Amino acid sequence: MNEYQTKSGYPVEYGAILMNGGVNFSIYSRDASKVTLCLFDSEYAKSPCAEINLDEKINKTGDIWHIFVENLKEGALYLYRIDGPYSPTQGLRFNYHKYLFDPYAKAFTLGSVFKAYNKQHQMGFETNAGGQLQDLSDFPKCVVTSDNFDWEGDKPLNYPLNKTIIYETHLKGFTASTTSEIPEELAGTYAGFTKKADYLKDLGITSVELLPVFEFDENENANINPRTGETLVNYWGYSTIGFFAPKTGYAHDKSPGGAVKEFKQMVKELHKKGIEVILDVVYNHTAEGNECGYTFEFRGIQNDVYYSLPQNDKQYYMNFSGCGNSVNCNHPVTTRFILDSLRYWVLQMHVDGFRFDLASILTRSPSGAPVPYDMPSLTAAISLDPILSKTKIIAEPWDCAGLYQLGGFPGGTLAGDNRWSEWNGRFRDDIRRFIRGDDNAVTAAATRIAGSSDCYNHSGRTPMASINFITAHDGFTLNDLVTYNYKHNDENGEENRDGSDDNLSYNNGFEGECTNPKIQAQRLRKIKNYLIYLFVSQGVPMMLGGDEMRRTQHGNNNAYCQDNEISWFDWTLAYKNASLIRFTKNLIAYRKAYSVFARTKFYSDEKDNSAAADIVWYDINAKNPDWEKQKRYLAFKLNANSDSPDEKDFFVATNTDIYDLTIKLPALAEGKNWHLVADTSLADPEDICDPEKEILLQEQRRYVLLSGATILLIGK
Repeated sequence: MNEYQTKSGYPVEYGAILMNGGVNFSIYSRDASKVTLCLFDSEYAKSPCAEINLDEKINKTGDIWHIFVENLKEGALYLYRIDGPYSPTQGLRFNYHKYLFDPYAKAFTLGSVFKAYNKQHQMGFETNAGGQLQDLSDFPKCVVTSDNFDWEGDKPLNYPLNKTIIYETHLKGFTASTTSEIPEELAGTYAGFTKKADYLKDLGITSVELLPVFEFDENENANINPRTGETLVNYWGYSTIGFFAPKTGYAHDKSPGGAVKEFKQMVKELHKKGIEVILDVVYNHTAEGNECGYTFEFRGIQNDVYYSLPQNDKQYYMNFSGCGNSVNCNHPVTTRFILDSLRYWVLQMHVDGFRFDLASILTRSPSGAPVPYDMPSLTAAISLDPILSKTKIIAEPWDCAGLYQLGGFPGGTLAGDNRWSEWNGRFRDDIRRFIRGDDNAVTAAATRIAGSSDCYNHSGRTPMASINFITAHDGFTLNDLVTYNYKHNDENGEENRDGSDDNLSYNNGFEGECTNPKIQAQRLRKIKNYLIYLFVSQGVPMMLGGDEMRRTQHGNNNAYCQDNEISWFDWTLAYKNASLIRFTKNLIAYRKAYSVFARTKFYSDEKDNSAAADIVWYDINAKNPDWEKQKRYLAFKLNANSDSPDEKDFFVATNTDIYDLTIKLPALAEGKNWHLVADTSLADPEDICDPEKEILLQEQRRYVLLSGATILLIGK
């Protein structure tokens, strides 16, 4: 064993902090009786090169254990062993035979928790605190990192929400395929992602929302692909291990700490292109699972603080996540941990925002009960945090135990403090029903187009609280939404039982890919309809990455385990469907050019339907609609209501019937005429005009709107 000189250390900042002359280690554990810092001389070492026992009299302040190790440098590797009571019924699961991660670790070496545990046959229910020490050659180690980095003056971009276009995508899958046309060694990495930044910039994207990049272990999935016989993985990453650490497997530089620098470089380069970075984060549960799961972090540090446990029998775990456990988010220690993590990613990694997975769990009390809307909680603390004050915070406002908080997500009640936006699942569902052609779907669609005031106006929020989306990672891609009636998850190893059965999709006459030109035309028309409504509706548009090029998962609506061509971008589609990319690009350009599409207040006169209203609804005769009779036709005019010559009026109309319609166009102010921006029934390049090159309509009073088509007109 190596010998190291130590000092008592400092309890002020958790984690492993580089300081002059060495490293300060600090970790919280209230009920630990013994804490040992384990140091390693190699990322593949089977055992520590040094074990340093912390003295409770010298190295403990309150509930914080700390020690300063002299002459230790950046890149040092470490784990912990912690002893204490093993009493599951009391919620305590200390086990000195388990090596533990530092919850504040900023990097991990490349390795697999689950392969290491399986190798040692340590899966299963822990009946006692015994066991043999592990062979750690496959086990990740925590890495001491430096915060030093040349940001060249970079700061988070923090675009206002009304100027934001979100593109949700998987970091690895974006460039993993050989079709990405980037150097093979960079495929699927942070460095590789930057190689495609110009594509995103050219499309008009302002913000990429990345599926989880916090350190996780893809090897936790033991299911077998029945077609190939291969073991499947956790591809999406909703099972966090390191809440301060970018995933090492996504780095080209996989040396200890290399992922941190590479992630920072990616953020800096994306910012140079004017693109924000929003992270999909998972603070609602961890990868340790339920009472039959693993011990490699929180469970062995202070189980009853970090997890929500039933008060009458604490050997079990409350499971609001559907993943075995739920983080005890509103315990003060855990609340601080989450805030520290968020602040780190903003201060040191320069990210611009967060999307919180199953965010309703963040609003549950330690007993599991929902926190009242007006009660201060973790979400209020996030909303009011001065470091996060300009950061985008987006909730997935539900959890797997049925707590559904759309429109009422608790984020504080002080004036202006509820900055939370929400994934609007009602927008997704109502627009899907409408474009699919369902009867009596028009009224609900109109409400979504107008910004979902029924959800947000009552709490004093604005349309910017609504993150509008048609598709997301969880579900069909936009191509598959018009290609499949049913999910086809046969390769997930769950006999097609996983994934939602309620997709509100329609295959347009044939299940799966086909060559029938009529069906193909119908599908493309509906894809364009969906895109128009995504970008003309009030709220913040979020599109699923690849929808603009008709990315397909071949009917798989739950590709969480498919780290392969099913999930990866096929960049040949960018050439095959270049016309749809152009269509999307132009829609985004119109969205960004005209504030009429991105209001920061709800329509004030939407009910009276007067000519001076901000939005006016019409029937096919350009009259006030009888909403009871509006079955498959929807039309509205957006009035600029501004003296600025740059602002224009727009008219949108959609016919979801099987018959063509001759509709009457609303009148414009004297001297103005309708010009065609887009008609989804037309083929490329007539389907959409380039900005400032709209086509004057010779007939200003009527328009033949074909079956299944949408038109977008501009008045000028």
